[in-house]
Formats: sequence, C-alpha cells, structure tokens
Amino acid sequence: MSADCAYTNTGEGLHRFVDLVDGQAYLYTQFEVPDARRVFASFEQPDLKATFRFTVKAPEGWTVVSNSPTPEPKDNVWEFEPTPRISTYITALIVGPYHSVHSVYEKDGQSVPLGIYCRPSLAEYLDADAIFEVTRQGFDWFQEKFDYAYLFAKYDQLFVPEFNAGAMENAGAVTIRDQYVFRSKVTDAAYEVRASTILHELAHMWFGDLVTMEWWNDLWLNESFATYAEAACQADAPGSKWPHSWTTFANQMKTWAYRQDQLPSTHPIMADIRDLDDVLVNFDGITYAKGASVLKQLVAYVGEDAFFRGVQAYFKRHAYGNTRLSDLLGALEETSGRDLRSWSKQWLETAGINVLRPEIETDANGVISSFAVRQEAPRSRPARRVSRRCVRTASRSACTTSTRRPASWCAATGSSWTSTAS
Repeated sequence: MSADCAYTNTGEGLHRFVDLVDGQAYLYTQFEVPDARRVFASFEQPDLKATFRFTVKAPEGWTVVSNSPTPEPKDNVWEFEPTPRISTYITALIVGPYHSVHSVYEKDGQSVPLGIYCRPSLAEYLDADAIFEVTRQGFDWFQEKFDYAYLFAKYDQLFVPEFNAGAMENAGAVTIRDQYVFRSKVTDAAYEVRASTILHELAHMWFGDLVTMEWWNDLWLNESFATYAEAACQADAPGSKWPHSWTTFANQMKTWAYRQDQLPSTHPIMADIRDLDDVLVNFDGITYAKGASVLKQLVAYVGEDAFFRGVQAYFKRHAYGNTRLSDLLGALEETSGRDLRSWSKQWLETAGINVLRPEIETDANGVISSFAVRQEAPRSRPARRVSRRCVRTASRSACTTSTRRPASWCAATGSSWTSTAS
C-alpha cells in the first residue's frame, strides 16, 4: 500500500511545528486513541498487537527517533529494527534537528540507554541531570516492585512543542510537553509535578505497554495504575525529593476525583466504552484520580506485600498480551486470599460518592456517650459501600478500625452504618 498523508497542526497523527527561533521544522506523532491511521493503515484496537518495523527518509543532519534504537542512516534513510509486540497507539516517530543529551541506566548487569531531547532553542534551559535522576529512581523502584525488568532496548524522553496532553507513553520513546523544560525559576511544586509526569510515563512501560487492556473499558488498568505508581514511587523511592507525595495526592488528585464524581458526566471507573469516540471523554478525573484513590484503598485492603506479589504474577502471566479486569483481580485474589468481586462491584463498577457523617451524643457533663457514623448516598446513585473506618478516643493511643456493611437503608438519604464508642 502506498499513500500520501498530510501533516497536522492539531497534535494528532504526525504533528509539524516550525520554531520561529531557528526556522526549523520539528515533527512528532501522537496516536492515542484513534490516530495511527493518519500515518499508516491499521485496525486501532489495543488487543491487535504486532511488531513494527519503521523505515524513515529524512533530511541530512536530522534526528530520527522511534520505539527501537536509532540506527545509522544510509543515504538519509533510517531502517529501524522491529519492535516487540505492541499496540498501534504506542508506536511513535519523532523527527527533526532536535538537541539531545544521553546517559545510561546501569544496575546488576542491566544497561539501558537513556536519552533526553528538546529543540535547540530550549537547550540552555534543559536540566537533563535532574530529569535523569528522577528517571533512575523510577527504574530502581518499579523494577524492584514489579519484579520484571524494563522490556525495551532504550528509554528516550522527548520534550515536544504544542503537545495536547501532559505526556504519552510511546514504547521506549515517551513524548512530553515542552513546558516542562522550565525557562525561568519555578516552584518546588512545579518540579514535583514534572517528576510525577516522568514517573507516570515510566510506569506505563509495564502498565499499558507490556500488558495492555483488551478494550478501552479497562483504560483504568493503564491510567489508574500509573497514577497510583507515580505517587507511591515518589513517597518510597530512596533519595526522592518528594516523600510527601501522598499529601500532594490527597490535596490534588482526590479533590479532582470528588469534583468529577459529583458531575452529571460521572461514570464508573470501569466505564462502558462502545466505540473509540467514547474513549476520549474518559481521560478524566474518574479514570486517573478516583481510580488511583481506589487502588490506594485496595493496597491497604489486601496488604502491600500481597498486592505487589499479585502484580508481579500478573505481569509474568500476561507479558506482551492483553487483559481485562478479571485477570488482575484473579492475580490479587490468589496472593491475598480475599474475594474481590464484591469490592470491584462497589468501587470500580459503580459511580458516585458516599458521604460519611459523624453523629455524636454527649451526657450532661459533656462526655461523649455514643458515636455513630452515618453513610449517605444521593438518590440518583444509591450505592451502599463497605469501607474501613478508624475511630480514636482519648483513652486509646491507636485507632480502632471497623469494616462493616451498612446496617439499613434510609429512604431519605441512603444507607447508614453505626458504631458505638463509649
């Protein structure tokens, strides 16, 4: 098949940008969700994985980056080695006279070439050492927790212009908006956000690229996990500059989830996706923030050790393949011994929030005589959920936790759960 395809200036397909500083053109692809077809003929289903071999003809002196390591050109033609089995939406080409900085991640005999790219007009602002530092911390932490070595031949991070999203997890060739190459002094919070983005995309090399959802209704298997993993890595990785990342997560991600979950447009984390157009509206606070919040709860419920042992089994069992919800839950049930079907129905497959209200009674001396927690849900989404509550009293140094089903259903507001403390 032979075809002529147009460049775009909308950030989809093969995007072309001309830098007014040097007058040079810079190109990059963005294929998620349905835009690989703008460059090559394909059936854009995540479960139709294949190996891809790209051949690119470009002007002399340009840089050409793809999923496989960049070969030496012959007569301005770059012939890349085949990729591992991947989905169409994570294939990539980045072409132009980019500036680059290179290093290597090395540990226990493993050696992964690292590259960072940007336009030459931004080179003076590129703090490559700081970016490499976060990247190496991510490699250390993810490979230990996932017990699965990084699978691609190299890892490039390319800061590109006019990028619509924050970043994109192209296999071995991550594209990131070049606003993260800071041109002036910024706050520590801005550096934390950039580090989160770097770790989010690196986590996708396992959650999304190695193991991919079968269909887009399980998008949360990609995005919720990557969002959880970025915060967990920042909190736990040795040498991390942001060990308080769970506080940031609570202030930013959870509040985003609460807002989104009260809108008419809310949906279950595991959404009903009928076609590719449905997918686009689900890159939202439910899939990212609520999904990651619920995963954090799941880790606490099954235990961190059992959770990561389940994740390790999941990667080994489904490497280079596709999965659905039942595959992950099955692995976690095996390692934790818990039945997660009811949990999934309540938290992954049901939309909306619940409100917990304390009801306190005191005696004539002002001493608390009873304490109850009431769970409420809106009439439009009357979900009854089981969750763990922590009750601490002055006479106890540690909290007492209780996990019970709501005892009754209130017609006015929802369900109620009561625990009495004296």
